[in-house]
Amino acid sequence: MVRCSLWARTLIYMAVPKVLLYYAFAPVADPEAVRLWQRDLCEGLNLRGRILISKHGINGTVGGDIDDVKMYLRKTKEYPGFKKMDAKWSDGTGLDENGLSLDFPRLSVKARPEIVAFGVPDEIEVNHKGIVGGGKKLKPHELDALVEERGDEVVFFDGRNAWEAEIGRFKNAIIPDVKTTHDFVRELESGKYDHIKDKPIVTYCTGGIRCEILTPIMKARGFKEIYQIDGGIVRYGEARGNQGLWEGSLYVFDKRISMDFAPDVALIGTCVCCGTKSNNMINCADKMCREQMVVCTDCAANPVYCEEHAKVTA
Repeated sequence: MVRCSLWARTLIYMAVPKVLLYYAFAPVADPEAVRLWQRDLCEGLNLRGRILISKHGINGTVGGDIDDVKMYLRKTKEYPGFKKMDAKWSDGTGLDENGLSLDFPRLSVKARPEIVAFGVPDEIEVNHKGIVGGGKKLKPHELDALVEERGDEVVFFDGRNAWEAEIGRFKNAIIPDVKTTHDFVRELESGKYDHIKDKPIVTYCTGGIRCEILTPIMKARGFKEIYQIDGGIVRYGEARGNQGLWEGSLYVFDKRISMDFAPDVALIGTCVCCGTKSNNMINCADKMCREQMVVCTDCAANPVYCEEHAKVTA
């Protein structure tokens, strides 16, 4: 039976664009075989997005029509180690005339040494239950209770790239000086954070996957009481909206740029050009540069360069 294209089915019902963020830690004996299976599965379901597979598991974000994304999730969970994968749904921007997600330019499915590139693949151990030796996971109500009980003793530690925190972060969080996840090990071993090694530390990131890896790395370097938010910022924001400990917008790695958990969110980012509060982020106008900056929509109408490349163009 030939499967109807999504474009044909829109004549019968209104397509609903969705984005799925997910990961699973489980031993993968043949990452390349899983890569080929995932590529064929996504192409057959008209999905775009980014997927990474390693010996440690799978990490992905895909977008498309809700029925196709649901089928993708159902089929992916058939792989033994991925049955209990952590998956989060959000609204997509839309679909093009071919039924493909507008939130991603293409489909990219790759096999890599790590599904998050901290640069220490041999330090990470996984079994059928997931990551071995990670930080204790806290549900939103458990996090709130921890802060209520222990107050300012609790340290929030951002597990993302520093520029992501420009538009949103937990109150009074430590924002490590990192541009990529590769920088974290160096940053942790620098001695900057030795004074908090005995404190309760709550790590956080977008959907939780970076902290799954960051927490055992921190524990191996002498940080004693380490927590992570179960499901990351996304799950906390879904539960608390604008009423919890999270402030601002969440940076996301697709064309949406950012997402909010409730209307009337506080804008905490500051446009590098005019100083206006904004949650809009853009790349440096130099095509070889990957620097991200907060730039309001008005200023973004013209090319904006990072500090380094602004000197070159001056």
